[in-house]
Amino acid sequence: MKKIIGTVVAVIVAAVLGFAGWLFLGRDPMSFAGGRAVALEDYKGGDVTGVPAQLASADLVKRGAYLIHAADCQACHTAPGGVPFAGGFAFNMPFGTLYSTNITPDKQTGIGDYTDAQFLAAVHKGIRADGERLYPAMPYTSYADMTDADALAIKAYLFTLAPVHAPPKPDQLSWPFNQRGLLALWDVMFNPDERFRPNAGQSQQWNRGAYLAEAMGHCGECHTPRNPAFALDNHRKFAGALTAGWRAYNITGDKDAGLGDWNDEDIYLYLSTGHANGHGGSAGPMGEATDNSLSYLVPDDVHALVTYLRSIPAHASDLPRTVTTPAPASHKEGLVADSEPRGEKIFAGACASCHDWTGVSPVTGYATLTGVRAVNDPSATNVAQTVINGVARKTADGKIFMPAFGEGYSDDDIAAVANYVTGRFGAKGAHLTGGDVADLRKQASQHPNLQEAPHG
Repeated sequence: MKKIIGTVVAVIVAAVLGFAGWLFLGRDPMSFAGGRAVALEDYKGGDVTGVPAQLASADLVKRGAYLIHAADCQACHTAPGGVPFAGGFAFNMPFGTLYSTNITPDKQTGIGDYTDAQFLAAVHKGIRADGERLYPAMPYTSYADMTDADALAIKAYLFTLAPVHAPPKPDQLSWPFNQRGLLALWDVMFNPDERFRPNAGQSQQWNRGAYLAEAMGHCGECHTPRNPAFALDNHRKFAGALTAGWRAYNITGDKDAGLGDWNDEDIYLYLSTGHANGHGGSAGPMGEATDNSLSYLVPDDVHALVTYLRSIPAHASDLPRTVTTPAPASHKEGLVADSEPRGEKIFAGACASCHDWTGVSPVTGYATLTGVRAVNDPSATNVAQTVINGVARKTADGKIFMPAFGEGYSDDDIAAVANYVTGRFGAKGAHLTGGDVADLRKQASQHPNLQEAPHG
């Protein structure tokens, strides 16, 4: 009997250790590339961190301005309608709500008293000046790759802002997630706290793209699934994830659900402008990322991101292949099987004038539904969120606006029109209920721009 018990215990221990090892190995976002990572000073391909060559001679604050856009700090540290960088932005998690903090140079409620060392500890280790740990909604596990020089350039820029007195909102987390001390154990597993190490076997452009995507833009925080410990599972890097009621789509090389059928110019345009013909436009948080971050990058940096994205191994998902052909011009044709008349009626009254019955907008390419990934997502998650929250983007062609219908339409109305849109213009119609829409509203409440809206 003792021998049997001992064997069972050994198997359990081995399983636990194996699972822990699997989680641990999944923390490296660049392990997929193989090759040999080297210290920055040992990389012979040129400088891949910092600002682009055009800004190399700029002063510290100007370099920080470029880098703070590259790191997309404003989006999460600005509440809807609030002062930029003053915090108060809500992150709705499965275990409660977190609020971002004030990073203006206010000495009482912001970072005005932070030393360089304290700022680096917050950015790289997730440790505040008072010694308390930050929750990884602040993506310090990604920012840990950022060089000290780049982080301090961002600090220099932040310290030129007008101080804003904005006390932190209290987080509302369930037990045991409200125990900050437990984060010390989480950090041991999932934050190696190591600066970016270029891959000696890759080009300078690839390494620059890797630095921008991983250390600065922290793309995986939205596009990579989470493991059971809520850390990024890089075994399925960039395969897509659902967060706070929005879906960030697969951006691997998969031809059905990812970027495999996009050409380089499509990806470049989508990143730099938020729109690519035949694939749709960004809205919600990806629209914010474009308007507040990616659109500020110089072309060479965006091309570097494209190079890096092209190297990510393909991961399949449960999404069908995108439909790229328009629907019939008449609303009487291409009827959606099992659809409620309510959805078609709402579309006719509120949507058809901009989106057309074919799905190809006569107004602007930004309103075209044909070929859009969200419309081909049978969950209709982002279609419903877009109907609820609308779209407001600034582009080189002017403002792109779609009104929010969340106040004027019931949950059942929004479910019906989302089901109709996915059925008429997508690969497979959704079957949302009013209850589903109510849940989506709750998940994204006070946080309308966390993920990605219609996207090819």
